[in-house]
Amino acid sequence: MVWVWRFEKANGSETSPAVEPEDFTTRGDAEAWIGEVWKELLDGGAEQATLSEDGTEVYRMSLSAAGEA
Repeated sequence: MVWVWRFEKANGSETSPAVEPEDFTTRGDAEAWIGEVWKELLDGGAEQATLSEDGTEVYRMSLSAAGEA
């Protein structure tokens, strides 16, 4: 299994992340990584992130909401 993040503007267009992620072997590793760098990603222009497993979208999240939790 490979877990991959995709980053988007609010309108859904893909954007390059300010911090380049790796391909993760577990969902937990992918989620831990974004929990550590979400602010840098948001500051770099990414407003949404989508997590996929082996090409299948698992969920999409707003990065601006991450800091409000």
